[in-house]
Amino acid sequence: MSRARDVAYACVMSASTEGAYANLIMPSLLRKAGLDGRDAGFATELAYGALRMRGLYDAIIAHASRRDPRDLDPELRVALWLGAHQALAMRVPPHAAVSETVDQVRRERGAGAAKLANAVMRRVTERDAEQWMSVVASGTGRDAMAVRHSHPAWVVEELERALAEDGRAGEISALLDADNSPARVTLVARPGLVDRDDLAHEAGGEAGEYSPYAVVMSGGRPGDLKSVADGTAAVQDEGSQVVAAALASVREAEPGERWLDMCAGPGGKAALLGALAAEHGAFLEALELHPHRAELVRGSIKAVPDGTVTVRVADATDFGEDGAYDRIVLDAPCSGLGALRRRPESRWRRQPEDLEELVPLQRALLANAERLLAPGGVLAYITCSPVVAETRDVVAGSGLRQLDAREAVARVTGTTARMWGSGPHVQLWTHVHGTDAMFLALLEKPAS
Repeated sequence: MSRARDVAYACVMSASTEGAYANLIMPSLLRKAGLDGRDAGFATELAYGALRMRGLYDAIIAHASRRDPRDLDPELRVALWLGAHQALAMRVPPHAAVSETVDQVRRERGAGAAKLANAVMRRVTERDAEQWMSVVASGTGRDAMAVRHSHPAWVVEELERALAEDGRAGEISALLDADNSPARVTLVARPGLVDRDDLAHEAGGEAGEYSPYAVVMSGGRPGDLKSVADGTAAVQDEGSQVVAAALASVREAEPGERWLDMCAGPGGKAALLGALAAEHGAFLEALELHPHRAELVRGSIKAVPDGTVTVRVADATDFGEDGAYDRIVLDAPCSGLGALRRRPESRWRRQPEDLEELVPLQRALLANAERLLAPGGVLAYITCSPVVAETRDVVAGSGLRQLDAREAVARVTGTTARMWGSGPHVQLWTHVHGTDAMFLALLEKPAS
């Protein structure tokens, strides 16, 4: 497993010191090291687990070393995260977790740092995970909960508020646990391009619970599937599929309708909406501010019938003509706090101050979306965050009429409207629905 540990170390170092995204760099690291199967699974669990749980591990390291982990050399700190995760959360014998960590530090930082790593890891392995919890995260307060579940305290506070607003007060521990559980890989069978049953057979998976297009994989690499390679299928969270499809299901589409995806990159929703538009004779424009992300959108829609989707590089805050679009999806840039299980490092990168920049942008995008919407048209405001300031509060400032999004989601999922909360918006929850915590509001411009 030495190569697997080296891959995990490289991944965590890149994510924690260079700003890399673990889920993007890990596949290339595994390929370069020639790892697959059990070794690849070990490396991935070790890296992602260490990144998720670094808040807890820092508290343990601080107690074991009697120093602030932020004062340690990055190489030593990362190696100790990995060692703690092996010792406390994986089936690695304590002596192996100690020796492998010490060897890693010796290679990276020399004998002196290795001596410190040995002393710290020996103290770490004196207790199991539950015993450490009683030492570094005792009590029931928010700070203790934040350490225990390895989330920044401000994130816990925002999620608690969002749950309470949605009638789910008291569910914060379940949500934080769900954030720390790796997500299963979910595919979308793009309608009209590939049959879901055929995709399930190809992937060795099973139909998703809510989306009529979802296939949940039981293992393997999605990139190896022909349907993914040719663009008729892709990796896409089931919640993301549901909220995008809700815009198409809100009412019967007429041939020739103009649809708009205002923030399209990297293209998952654009490809699903493009496939649905093609089935109804509608047309979709997909906007993306950044040219490199616009190329990702073009790659995502490559299997959609020609002429259905037009990709444009443009600023969605001031794009377009008044009243030009019948349906608009605004998947607004957000904090991403509803997708923490997929991005293990992201909880540590966000700061409360980020909301001060994001919320004005969300409001500006929504204001332009209102201008672009035709009379009688419908807008889907979507975030992958449940934070109240980014969801309910932004929608409350809109001049459009809010529809009951539960009815559209019920049509997509074959369920009942009351299953989706008290409305009129829909808030998905990771610990309840097994999806990212997507927010959906459907807004209508009155017919003139």
